[in-house]
Amino acid sequence: MPYATKFQHADDVVAHLNTVIPALSDPLLTAKYVGFVSVAAVTVFEMAIKDIFVDFASKKHPVLGAFVESRFKRINGRIKLSIVKEEYVSRFGERYAKRFARRLDATAKAHLLTHRRDIKNSYNNLIVWRNDFAHEGRINSTTAYSEVVQAYKDGKEIIHCLAETMVR
Repeated sequence: MPYATKFQHADDVVAHLNTVIPALSDPLLTAKYVGFVSVAAVTVFEMAIKDIFVDFASKKHPVLGAFVESRFKRINGRIKLSIVKEEYVSRFGERYAKRFARRLDATAKAHLLTHRRDIKNSYNNLIVWRNDFAHEGRINSTTAYSEVVQAYKDGKEIIHCLAETMVR
């Protein structure tokens, strides 16, 4: 799982902040860390998604791999679930689009039953929080630090579904 190595950056940030956050008494600073974690999480998701598609395309054909690599150089936060499904996976054919939809639905259902959280909502919320923080400077005062960390963990499940889908 080479794509999964991309998670390490955000995992390290979260591990460090998990030791810092409990000692903070400033709710504004804690809210800023929510934004910081969301930026780190979405960044590693972007890198993992790029790796998944480039690795897949390169295994199909070196020219396709080079094309996909150049195409994905600048996805810059364009990783909402709807975009991944409709603009990325579907371009590789209906077979992969259907496979991704099935895997994602099955994983989301199992996760909801086991953990009582919707991984699709968690993933999309994380992207919204990141965009609000990074592009608008908006500090999220309604999301707890633990919530953003959980959304990051849930979002990894989406990336794993994508990786499981994009195989020959």
